[in-house]
Amino acid sequence: MKAYHAKEIILDTRTIKDAYLIIDNGTFQEITTDKPNAIEIVDYSDKIIAPGLVDTHIHGYLNHDVMDNSVTGLNEIAKGLLHCGVTSWLPTTLTDSYERILDVCQTIGQNHQTIEGAKIQGIFLEGPFFTEKYKGAQNANYMSDPSTDKLTQWHQKSNQLVNKIAIAPERNGVIPFIEYANSLEVHVALAHSDASYEEAQAAVEAGASIFIHTYNGMSGLHHREPGMVGAALTCPHCYAEVIADGHHVHPAAIDVVVKSRGIEETVLVTDCMRAGGIGEGESRLGEYDVIVKDGTATLKEGGNLAGSILELIEAVQHLVEWNIVDLPTAIRMASLNAAKSVGIESECGRIDKGYAADFIVIDEAGHLFATYLDGIKRTA
Repeated sequence: MKAYHAKEIILDTRTIKDAYLIIDNGTFQEITTDKPNAIEIVDYSDKIIAPGLVDTHIHGYLNHDVMDNSVTGLNEIAKGLLHCGVTSWLPTTLTDSYERILDVCQTIGQNHQTIEGAKIQGIFLEGPFFTEKYKGAQNANYMSDPSTDKLTQWHQKSNQLVNKIAIAPERNGVIPFIEYANSLEVHVALAHSDASYEEAQAAVEAGASIFIHTYNGMSGLHHREPGMVGAALTCPHCYAEVIADGHHVHPAAIDVVVKSRGIEETVLVTDCMRAGGIGEGESRLGEYDVIVKDGTATLKEGGNLAGSILELIEAVQHLVEWNIVDLPTAIRMASLNAAKSVGIESECGRIDKGYAADFIVIDEAGHLFATYLDGIKRTA
């Protein structure tokens, strides 16, 4: 048993100042403002303790990609994510063939409990049920109308780990697909779509609940046709993801999302691809060549944005730096909100008694000093 003394501890709805977080056998116990007796105290009295971050939309890191279908690659991504403040994540696939996605789902489903770093809490299937007009860096050759049969197989092969899938709401058969996905406890997200406001609204009414990387890869806001962006800002009881790297979305546009959706329904994600963590140069996303330069990843041919190289702790820092929200709120957008958006808040995303002691140590600007997994410090 140990007690961690911090100048502030960030909880679900409040922060506690000058407090001690007690951890025993890898789980959170009490929080007290009285100095505990007879147990070891770890001094972070000039720092802030916050829940470990949860990235629900990430394709790769450190030159590894989920679509490589490699257990070694998953391990390297997961270990690298600890240095980004991430303690839980959803490996995210790309639009690809049914068979290749099936193989990736099976690999993750069979091996997720042996992964050494950040914990795999599900699988996000980003595609292939998208629209070519807003394909972004996804391969339109594999796009189709949604198929419950395919989802059934992906879900089964993953050992029921698939818990999020993104679709374009204007495709045929969307409404019954959403209802079926929800019956499997798979959260349906909307993305890479030219849908009208009404089509997106109908999908939400059927049970879709997340808008993927809001503004990017979707029909824009117009005063006579609000489009997908309008739906993302106004449809009730939904979560809106944003990529806060300063390249995908202008900070003022992120502020619009926060003011429209509210601080509890805005989720920070990275959409990070394999080039994350390795600097500038050439890389790949799926079948496409990518150039990483000046903080962005773009397709070598065409110039479309190809995911990001953002680290989730940087997204937190940016929202504070841009004066959009305060630090505790930014942390919750990257932890508790993210977990709630895919129904895993009983597993991660918060500091609460009985939860795994997955937490980070940061300063007032959100700079990362340590990441703990199950109460064990995992970063230098």
